[in-house]
Amino acid sequence: MVTTIKQGASKDIIEKSLKNTNSKKKFDSKKHLNVITLNKSPLEIQKQLRNEWR
Repeated sequence: MVTTIKQGASKDIIEKSLKNTNSKKKFDSKKHLNVITLNKSPLEIQKQLRNEWR
């Protein structure tokens, strides 16, 4: 969401516009915790991917 504040707007107008834009959606980071299971160490995977370019 974008809030446009014009130059020279008073403090009251800015505070009102910011209060009206409160979003109720929040990002749940715990939902993505431990989603990927790796068979190799991350360093080995990185080296393997970098060697593919050679």
